[in-house]
Amino acid sequence: MPSFDTLFNAFVTILVTIDPPGLAPLFLAVTRGMNRDERQQVSVRASVIGFLVMALFAVAGASILSVFGITLPAFRVAGGFLLFFIAFEMVFERRQDRKEKIGDVAITKDMIHNIAAFPLAIPLIAGPGAISATVLLSGHFEGFAAQAALVGIIAICLVLTFLVFVLAERIDRILGQTGRSILTRLLGVILAALAVQFVADGVRALMAA
Repeated sequence: MPSFDTLFNAFVTILVTIDPPGLAPLFLAVTRGMNRDERQQVSVRASVIGFLVMALFAVAGASILSVFGITLPAFRVAGGFLLFFIAFEMVFERRQDRKEKIGDVAITKDMIHNIAAFPLAIPLIAGPGAISATVLLSGHFEGFAAQAALVGIIAICLVLTFLVFVLAERIDRILGQTGRSILTRLLGVILAALAVQFVADGVRALMAA
């Protein structure tokens, strides 16, 4: 069984790479137009999917990537491009334009499921950074008991993420439409920078390999 320091370091590493506080405004941005129940469904599904993905990589991440011949740097590049596409839509309000066209149409279950899976669960929760950290940490958690402990740490982090999503709804009521629009654009710029950093780190690692 890993020591307390190892467990605590793993918890801090995974929590920081997921960054629940940083995901709160992004959650508000991608769930604009949804009511409380719909956001609740999205937050639950996104957290569960994110947990399952990260738990899978905690147990068999290195093996999965090697089977397909995928390296972690390549995964970071791919995830960075996905994040940049999301950021582009946020900055230029392409996402909002689409939602305005269906503003009078009820949000379907398929839409809720899609948003929960992408972009919330992947790549915002279980993104390149979180998955990379999980795979790297798994090297220090060998054996069934140790792997179970790592999966438990991931579960705790995802419960905290879910709680942040639940509280994010209250923030939405305070911001109002103008505040949400400004926040969405600002976050889009920040997300674009993060996406470029993901790609740059991945390319640098690929070139060094």
